[in-house]
Amino acid sequence: MTSPALAFAGGTGAAGRGPAAGPGSSDTRDPLGLLDLFGDPFVRDPYPWLDLLRSESPVHQDPATGLWLVSRHQDVRRVLLDPDRFLPDNAQHAVTPLPVAVLRVLARVGFTLPPALANNGTPSHSGLRRVVTRFFNAQCVAAAVPVIERIADELLDAVRSQFGSTGGCDLFTSFAQVLPCRVLMELLGIQGVGPATLVRWSDAALELFWGRPPLERQLELAQLVADFHQWLTATVRSGTAPSGSFIAALARHRLPGGRPLDVETAVAACFFVFIAGQSTTGQLIATVLHRASAEPGMWPRVAGEAGLAEAWVEEGLRREPPVTTWRRVTAQATRLGGVRLPAGAQVLLMLMGSGSDPEVFPKPERMCPYRPNIRHHLAFGAGRHRCPGASLARTEAAVALRAAARGLPDIRPAAGTAEPRMLGLLSFRAPLKVAVEQP
Repeated sequence: MTSPALAFAGGTGAAGRGPAAGPGSSDTRDPLGLLDLFGDPFVRDPYPWLDLLRSESPVHQDPATGLWLVSRHQDVRRVLLDPDRFLPDNAQHAVTPLPVAVLRVLARVGFTLPPALANNGTPSHSGLRRVVTRFFNAQCVAAAVPVIERIADELLDAVRSQFGSTGGCDLFTSFAQVLPCRVLMELLGIQGVGPATLVRWSDAALELFWGRPPLERQLELAQLVADFHQWLTATVRSGTAPSGSFIAALARHRLPGGRPLDVETAVAACFFVFIAGQSTTGQLIATVLHRASAEPGMWPRVAGEAGLAEAWVEEGLRREPPVTTWRRVTAQATRLGGVRLPAGAQVLLMLMGSGSDPEVFPKPERMCPYRPNIRHHLAFGAGRHRCPGASLARTEAAVALRAAARGLPDIRPAAGTAEPRMLGLLSFRAPLKVAVEQP
């Protein structure tokens, strides 16, 4: 078992560091010395920084966080395909160290995330992964399409009502954020909690463990995360989950040697799946809606052109994935991209940077929905820890885009709105608002 202190207090962080200038600024210092992974210039437009990293320092140690930033496609892929040399143990550690007051909030409910899925390099991983993939395999995803379409239509009915009264709408909070949560709840048999609560809990966990919030905000987030963990623990312990639900499948699972899965690991698996299965998919949907509604001529095309919604989603995953980075730690001293990394090096894989690598994707800045090698992107990872929900996320985003384009054919980006504020966490990025209006 991993205690909250061990799992989260040892993260890296740069609390209090102010915004940095961009790589093209007049500052005469080394441009990469100005990089701030949480600063507004990087969050707003990371591509110049990612280009600079790939060309000047493809394996670069960030002095503010101590993380080794890996930005070339070939290097990122090598790390993902070698989980014995590059361990997943730090995948869910807090990037900003959690103060004692925050740890106390978590400790009061026995918060712990032992190795289960994303952070599991032990022999138990493959069996737990099989439990997850049974709910997200091709047959299940195909069967889920009518469910996704039904929920999308219900949400769009409410959106149209909002247009009738106000003339505008935010498609993130009213549609993109809610759709995958409701879908996940139906597919996994999640009961006893409402979609709004599950969204709030998930978003709080992302911000607490992957953000750089001040202490007061950390304490607010920790209480929400504690409530989430407490509800999960009570639900798993109760033994009353429906027989076809994800929680019931975990209860039936046996670890190597035939031992039943312990409650703590079952809760850790639920914690990860419930967040990854809806928060990141909502972020993907928000991104593709935002980009498609702003692209001249694209909105009517995705409504009627067969396969275009799927192709647009795939290109969005390449260029602007919701999961922008992921972490690994070296099991031993090794070389990567010509750079020697010591044992225990904290590695940050720049998934977004790998998707814009011109060595793999010519003219990466262009959105080309039918790019011939589009599936070579690494937005869902690769190898043993590749996202088991990738097919469902792709399908939900394509169905959502097509349904919105058909159900709201006359919308356009709201007049006078600049680029929306972006979610700026270490590993997650998406527009926080998709403001649209009808002419």
